[in-house]
Amino acid sequence: MDEVDRDAVVALRTCFEALGADNPERRAVSEITENIPQLARFLALRSVWPELIGVWVAPGSLETIPAANRLLSNGAYRDDLAQLVRSTTYDAIFGLLYRLTTHGRDDEAPDDSPGWRLMETTATGELTGRAVQSLHESLLSMDPSGRDGQDLFD
Repeated sequence: MDEVDRDAVVALRTCFEALGADNPERRAVSEITENIPQLARFLALRSVWPELIGVWVAPGSLETIPAANRLLSNGAYRDDLAQLVRSTTYDAIFGLLYRLTTHGRDDEAPDDSPGWRLMETTATGELTGRAVQSLHESLLSMDPSGRDGQDLFD
């Protein structure tokens, strides 16, 4: 690795650290040496867990779903119901991320149909040319509890 790349790794590692990413050195090195948009991947995923999966353990959250509210009123255990909603939400997000960032085509559509790709942009919105791929592979590692989602399927 030359001096320019080493400097880029240091700057990127500092950015990852400031954002609270785990393994900031590994992420920075991967971005620079493998040309994988690790910062874009991290930023795309970092709010998914707290805002979409973890939110269901907050007091009053389950009551916003009429069916869940009925189950709670009929004696369902809040923790069990929260785990059910969290694991179902995780599965849906995983499936969507897989579908959007892995294959990029509808295999049942005609061969000349368009596909799709999630792309990294600069801070001003210009495309960098780097695809943000396979986000589903990193979803579990974004669990802010550090348990990699182990509690979802107990």
